[in-house]
Amino acid sequence: MKLLFLKKMTKFGINTFLFTGSFTNDSISLFSRFKDWGFDSVEIAIDDPTVLDVQLINKGLTENGLVCGSACAAMGPGRDLRGTVEEQETAIRYLESCVALLAEINCPVLVGPLYSSVGRAAFEEKAAREEQWHTVVNHLRHLGSYAEDCGVTLAIEPLNRYETDFINTASQALELVDEIGLPSVRVHLDSYHMNIEEKYPAEAILRTGRQLAHFHACGVDRGAPGNDHTDWLKVIDALKKIDYQGDIVIESFTPDVKVIAKAASIWRTTEPSQESIARKGLDFLREQWDRR
Repeated sequence: MKLLFLKKMTKFGINTFLFTGSFTNDSISLFSRFKDWGFDSVEIAIDDPTVLDVQLINKGLTENGLVCGSACAAMGPGRDLRGTVEEQETAIRYLESCVALLAEINCPVLVGPLYSSVGRAAFEEKAAREEQWHTVVNHLRHLGSYAEDCGVTLAIEPLNRYETDFINTASQALELVDEIGLPSVRVHLDSYHMNIEEKYPAEAILRTGRQLAHFHACGVDRGAPGNDHTDWLKVIDALKKIDYQGDIVIESFTPDVKVIAKAASIWRTTEPSQESIARKGLDFLREQWDRR
């Protein structure tokens, strides 16, 4: 008997940071809106995994015909794999709790700058950087092994130079992932950060290749993808060429969510509304994906 293998279909998701600073049980009410707007997948932004009710999340996903395709780690102050001993221990406990939660809600990937606190950006001397690099590699090997046992992938996100001094480009993320050497630790790219740090974003995607586990899409001003100068045709072509099968998630911000606006330096309104970002962005991405 001949077996037929169906190719995994790329899902389009929305990050809850667009609507709330930290995902809570009350945030599950957003799921019905996401479904009505046409999304396949939800990316929950986890600040405190211990307060989340797994049964409620799973029920909300099922009732709305959605999946939790990814979760975004909130690497705020005090969570830093290259920080003080206390900050490192806090980050490890937090990330382990996130992975355990993901396993219970059938979420396959934890994404973000898992290596350090967002906003830590200063020039580091070579010796200090090498020591930090060694520390982060060891911690992510431990966390990657734990994630692999739980059926979860860790996806390392480069951030722009204003948000971190540690991993800014796809090449740096690949170097880190290669040194960790685990199939459960891969790369996460974000169109916003690539616009700042990559000379040619599409080439960065091609370079990352099969190591690309996750992709964030938004405008260069953190608004809707498509309403900006990004060469989206080249980006989509690159994703197609590497046979990318992960989610494409809109991660945009507005001044409506004050804590995120401050963290991401969002001081003005770039789009008519949060809903406009979600709906227009989704329509644009689907159209571009389907026509290539």
